[in-house]
Amino acid sequence: MLYPITVQVLHQVFSPHGYVEKIVTFQKSAGFQALIQFQLRQSAVAARNSLQGRNIYDGCCQLDIQFSNLEELQVNYNNERSRDFTNPSLPSEQKGRPSQPGYGDAGVGYPQMNNAAAIAAAFGGGLPPGISGTNDRCTVLASNLNPDRIDEDKLFNLFSLYGNIVRIKLLRNKPDHALVQMGDGFQTELAVHFLKGATLFGKRLEVNFSKHPNITMGAETHEYLNSNLNRFNRNAAKNYRYCCSPTKMIHLSTLPQDVTEDEIISHLEEHGNIMNTKVFEMNGKKQALVLFENEEQATEALVCKHATTLADSMIRISFSQLQSI
Repeated sequence: MLYPITVQVLHQVFSPHGYVEKIVTFQKSAGFQALIQFQLRQSAVAARNSLQGRNIYDGCCQLDIQFSNLEELQVNYNNERSRDFTNPSLPSEQKGRPSQPGYGDAGVGYPQMNNAAAIAAAFGGGLPPGISGTNDRCTVLASNLNPDRIDEDKLFNLFSLYGNIVRIKLLRNKPDHALVQMGDGFQTELAVHFLKGATLFGKRLEVNFSKHPNITMGAETHEYLNSNLNRFNRNAAKNYRYCCSPTKMIHLSTLPQDVTEDEIISHLEEHGNIMNTKVFEMNGKKQALVLFENEEQATEALVCKHATTLADSMIRISFSQLQSI
């Protein structure tokens, strides 16, 4: 092992193949080993088929993957060496002292530590202005929504720019209110910071921390925990770096290779006046920038058209911090 292998690293490597429930790592005479428990058997099969013999890092840390005869992993602590992703409330260590919320200290425990490496990489060890990194509340109350036009998936498209979404609930007794539960307190703080006062569907959003620690599952809640549309399961550092308040410019990726500017314009123009577009290629993949007249139009295009299909490709949309094309 030329580089350290942590629970976060293993989760990043294995989670694209399915929902990872638990990870335990340990040192044996034969070397460093890990047990990884998926929710579904076929996910474990897919992971082994895809990853056996591959290197985690370039030229080193080659994976040797076998099926374990253990039925269920026993995880007592959420830290760098073990984690139960289905039980975020486990302590980080045995000492009995509560985990201090904070994104940077090793061994703080879930959920902040899960992203600590990505956060440090994204912001160069610091934090964006106005972000404390100490919030541990995971649920947001969004209000002053337009009840005629909003739904859970549109809220997901907007809030998932700032972190993974666990579940969303529109409040039936207050149709312009919704609760959004995010992956951890840091992601929640980003959403509150960057979305407060944004305009969507003619309404100025109010975004605040909720008094509810989480959203209970029920008939009226929409589950997103295992959604492959959650952006922060891979390339988390890059996604943190791109976090910003809504802008006039949106960035489109995973476009069809033969897409034209006219096709992009016709896909988006119902949401506002498009001032400029640019289609380009990055690492062999088609991408585009689209400049709208104002932030509200760009925000509407993002929440309505992210994860929609354009010529058989599901497109991804985020805000761009570029001022002009």
